[in-house]
Amino acid sequence: MRQHLIELVLFSTYAELRAERSRSYLGLIWWVVDPLMQFGVWWLLMDVILHTAGPGYLPSLLIGLTLWQWMKSCMIHGGYAIWSNLNLVRQVNLPPLVFPIVAMLSDTVKFLYILAVLLVILWCSGYPPSLAYLSLLPLFVVAFLLSAGIGFVIAALVPLLPDLRFVIEQVLNVVMYLSGVVFLLSNVPSPLRDILALNPIAVIMDAARGILMQGLWPNWVGLTKAALISLVACAIGYWVVARLAPRYPKLAT
Repeated sequence: MRQHLIELVLFSTYAELRAERSRSYLGLIWWVVDPLMQFGVWWLLMDVILHTAGPGYLPSLLIGLTLWQWMKSCMIHGGYAIWSNLNLVRQVNLPPLVFPIVAMLSDTVKFLYILAVLLVILWCSGYPPSLAYLSLLPLFVVAFLLSAGIGFVIAALVPLLPDLRFVIEQVLNVVMYLSGVVFLLSNVPSPLRDILALNPIAVIMDAARGILMQGLWPNWVGLTKAALISLVACAIGYWVVARLAPRYPKLAT
């Protein structure tokens, strides 16, 4: 049974990518355009208007926006997956978590393409690859698990409270501003920096910039703490979805 579920998830992910490519004119291009548009706004504000962008700020901003786009997409698309597939939930006897996982894997495949573009931009900007790239895999695993855990919790609640979607969008915007996506933790005064460093997303952003721009290995203690938080988030999300699963087939579309 477990093997059949894995095969189903992989095939559904492939089918979702094919379907999105056929029904969307922009498709994968939007994953490049979206962070570039945000990059342009922040570059205009921080560099042109305020003149507060220091050395290395622009590539670090691009790294943060690219990673955040992936994580946010996993949280939102995975979070809305059960709600948007309630008809299938009623008709097919499948674990509801299949739908969020398929959505998140689909977003991850698209992220890998955008990551390749990001790496080329960094290399051309004077940030060559290093041995520290080997730590990107565990870093991305932690980022995916954290996004999945949050996405599972959202996925469990949105079918019961669809209007929660509007709150989630705003909350994630606030999270972006508090997670070092558009600023460097090193530029934050010490007492506040220590508080922000408790945020696992901020730890992931800081580690990614160190790896890609300076060839530094991540802070393994901080990354391990982020991994533990991510696993706890996944466990909570799994438990909430399993607990509420009998209610989903009874909900109106």
